[in-house]
Amino acid sequence: MLLAEVAIPVPLAQAFTYAVPPDLARRVQPGVRVVCPFRKRHLQGVVIDIADREPPVDPSRIKPIARVLDDAPCVPPELLRFLREMASYYLAPIGEVVRLAIPALERSAARALAEEGLLDLRKHKTVGGRRVRVVRASSATEPGGLRGTLPQVLAHVRSVGEIAVAQLEQVFPTARSAVKRLEALGLVATELREASIDPVFGAPVARDDPPRPTDAQQVAIDAIVGRIRERSAGAFLLHGVTGSGKTEVYLRAIAACLDQGDGALVLVPEISLTPQLVARFRARFGDVLAVLHSGLSDRARHEMWRSLHEQRVRVAIGARSALFAPVARLGLVIVDEEHDPSFKQEEGVRYHARDMALLRAHRTGAVCVLGSATPSLESEALARSGRLQRLMLAERAIATATLPTVQLVDLRRTGPGPGGHPMLSLPLHRAIERALQTGGQVILFLNRRGFAPSVLCEACGQIARCPHCSVSLTYHRARGGRIRCHYCDYDVPMWTRCASCGHDRLALAGAGTERLEEVLAQSFPQARVARLDRDVAAGIESEAVIDRMRRHEADILVGTQLVTKGHDLPDVTLVGVINADAALSLPDFRAAERTFHLLVQVAGRAGRASQPGQVIVQTRLPDHAVLRFALRHDVQGFVEQELDNRRDALYPPYARLVLVRLDAPDDARVRAEADRIAAVARKAGPALRGQVDVLGPSPAPLERLRGRYRYRVLLRAAERPPLRIVAQAVIDAAAAADRLVRVTVDVDPVHML
Repeated sequence: MLLAEVAIPVPLAQAFTYAVPPDLARRVQPGVRVVCPFRKRHLQGVVIDIADREPPVDPSRIKPIARVLDDAPCVPPELLRFLREMASYYLAPIGEVVRLAIPALERSAARALAEEGLLDLRKHKTVGGRRVRVVRASSATEPGGLRGTLPQVLAHVRSVGEIAVAQLEQVFPTARSAVKRLEALGLVATELREASIDPVFGAPVARDDPPRPTDAQQVAIDAIVGRIRERSAGAFLLHGVTGSGKTEVYLRAIAACLDQGDGALVLVPEISLTPQLVARFRARFGDVLAVLHSGLSDRARHEMWRSLHEQRVRVAIGARSALFAPVARLGLVIVDEEHDPSFKQEEGVRYHARDMALLRAHRTGAVCVLGSATPSLESEALARSGRLQRLMLAERAIATATLPTVQLVDLRRTGPGPGGHPMLSLPLHRAIERALQTGGQVILFLNRRGFAPSVLCEACGQIARCPHCSVSLTYHRARGGRIRCHYCDYDVPMWTRCASCGHDRLALAGAGTERLEEVLAQSFPQARVARLDRDVAAGIESEAVIDRMRRHEADILVGTQLVTKGHDLPDVTLVGVINADAALSLPDFRAAERTFHLLVQVAGRAGRASQPGQVIVQTRLPDHAVLRFALRHDVQGFVEQELDNRRDALYPPYARLVLVRLDAPDDARVRAEADRIAAVARKAGPALRGQVDVLGPSPAPLERLRGRYRYRVLLRAAERPPLRIVAQAVIDAAAAADRLVRVTVDVDPVHML
């Protein structure tokens, strides 16, 4: 009996077996989308295996596939194998994993299925839109005697390769009728295509002239390109200081990949970086690339997916979800800023795009390059063990650019500047004055949104807290004077009186980027101040704010960690860190590492061109080791100390972790379920033999979020196999959990709060 294993996007671990009807046998193959009956409805799934074998149950109980949606696999074999291995690694439902890689249904096909009762349109994402007619020249020989505009139209089509008829009409007003006559003569061919609508490709970009690589860049290029040309799998850690020219190394590697007909995949941590990187790539390679990120509309994303699937383009660039792009003949995978925690998916399938990029490249026989000025400790450990080959770029690519000087300002001993506000110390105020006087630009980093992080009653000490979360409410003046929770978006007008005692003596505690923006406007009225945080611009929209700095329409940029990312702003000569201590006290073993990365990365925005850069770090902990290492740009010193700390505490990279999170509306129920889950874990074989530590259960550091109480159980082991056995026992036990309790299992967790 011909049977197909189908991955259905439901939160169940296994694939499902379906019979293949004889009339569909030729079309059913691994990687195609199918519609299958599932309980009392029909769902879309992907065939992951097919075989002629004995049915595992009574044949009459096996339901047949209802429809096949593709003539060829929409998930290539290489990608399908990778998805199956990824599902196994993260102990995730195969259907949920495969769904990450499949495109939305075309609207016309979805409607036809709905009319047959085979699809519920409300439960499936569909795409469709305006289609345009495209014309291209055929290989037929041009006959003599063409009259009117026909010769000119034909010559123009041949010169551009292919063009939309509507665009052709802008050059030749009679193009439509001319195209019809040329098509009748067999000189051109036309086809209807969905219009390309990605905004990243809207503006023209002049082609660049590749600069001469530095000696260090050339060594890195030779090592990477050598593996690409050999078509030999390899993994590299491109460790280069900020401004050292890592992007140029990427461009040379991609060029080598394209020269031999292979494809490339480039991952960036934030979609706000995508336009900047895409502009560099378009300047070098033209428009032969696809961009994939959450800022695209469904239709634009589908068009990008289709251009890759049809092999019209061979380079994909995007945030973590671009990991699943169907790049043909994948020869190179690049992960820029590999240390960034944004590569970890925190909802649904909790994968880490950096780790899975290494896996996909390895299984495909491709080269993988991880780039960073501040490598993650996990990548550092891989480099030390020889599993990653380290390539160093120790100096900035521009000969006149040097690493900025860093000055620590002890806020315990240093007063405010002339404006009188403690956010701007006297040294920072004077440095801003000097930068503005010399025509330089300034970046100020403060990782707190809003005007004030807390509202405090001076009479009774009550802090305005979110009724749904264990956090204080943030005051936003720009939003009409409201207080808001940054976790659940609870939003109410600013208190006029204390909700606890009724007194009107309310004070604003702390300061955020909105407040800093106001202080700067008062202290430097001649300066143009821009702000970049998620209240002003989220995702790809933040590029508009960065462009204002590039065009010198702003002198000072104030922002949260969005300003620490890899933006290239050559005229920034001063970077100020308003409160370097904010993240050091978080109850997370990665707090020191994250703080160090943020400080080094934001410092790297200064002095990237000919003018020297300066960084001023305001702190109340000037002797903290993390700040001292950042002061000296001493990445290696920080890595050595932090690795020692992790080894002593048995945390990654010296241990493997699985974090079990439980939450429910009722505290007692989730606590009881956490106790049961922890007991199951402790009774599993490896835990009994001492191979796996079971820590907890304990309340999460943020005990309540969005009205749900949160507990966690941490599983820890030196080796992965015994940890997987205990984690699987937890997953099996979670299937019988209280229906009001949600249990999630996070393999290799990044965020511990």
